[in-house]
Amino acid sequence: MMARFRRSLGPAVPIAGALAMWILAVATVPAETPPAVATAAGGAAAPAQASGYVGQDTCLTCHQDQAYEGTAHARAADARTPAATHGCESCHGPGEEHVNGGGDASKIRRFTRGGASPAETSDTCTTCHNRGEHALWKGSQHEGRDLTCTTCHSVHNPQSEAKQLKARDQRALCATCHRDKIAKLDRSGHMPVREGKLQCTTCHNVHGTTNVRLLRKGDSVAELCTSCHAEKRGPYLWEHPPSRDGCTTCHDPHGSANERMLVSKPPILCQRCHVHTRHPSTIYDAGAVQTSARVYARSCVTCHAAIHGSNHPSGQRFVR
Repeated sequence: MMARFRRSLGPAVPIAGALAMWILAVATVPAETPPAVATAAGGAAAPAQASGYVGQDTCLTCHQDQAYEGTAHARAADARTPAATHGCESCHGPGEEHVNGGGDASKIRRFTRGGASPAETSDTCTTCHNRGEHALWKGSQHEGRDLTCTTCHSVHNPQSEAKQLKARDQRALCATCHRDKIAKLDRSGHMPVREGKLQCTTCHNVHGTTNVRLLRKGDSVAELCTSCHAEKRGPYLWEHPPSRDGCTTCHDPHGSANERMLVSKPPILCQRCHVHTRHPSTIYDAGAVQTSARVYARSCVTCHAAIHGSNHPSGQRFVR
């Protein structure tokens, strides 16, 4: 009789026993306050200060001039900003040892001269700035030359209206290193940067790219240029090799004293390659040059107008 009763219960008995033991074990565990929550004096729950952190108010008792109000870092509504996490200590690290040491500079992470290395500074900034334009910073030309985020940007004392630059604008900032390129902007033919129609980052992504010269678009100089100058893109039935090799073969993209930003005046520009043609190989041979059309006005392109390439069936000489 008892055996038949046990068979009818099946596995229910051991399952019920295990459940009873689990309930007993849970009931005997003492309740603990979560580590991130502490009870305030008024009885309300408040976030506990993480170990080693002293809070931004403590930092500002000495460093009032280093506040960052009004900048993107102060947007507490954005969970990725310092204002939404540990304030100053989000970047400079826990400040307890620094405070207890009477302001010992070696006890805090500093980004000024003699502090963190360029790589360490970049690693700190890219913990947040690691997407979009900043995704390719590692291995970029600027990173490889030991530049870092604070080389161009100032967290506490920016001089520009945007991007927290150390200079009043991009042109002034880039001029601190690229003086030869900025000087070309004052020539008669130039990129319209000084008029405010373009800026350096229109063509370059200074934080890193997958192509040459930190170019923003395409895989070559020609692809970047034709992203705006689409009429020069091609493909052409008759291609002019310099156009295929790259626009900078004939043009200086930052500025030139010649028309159309050419690197040299025509016909000298053309004769750098075309030295053996039916035309005289030099413009200085008075006996050979019978007309000024080859020297003045548009020179070679007076006739060879389709100089970038031609789609005309008889355009092999780029005359149409």
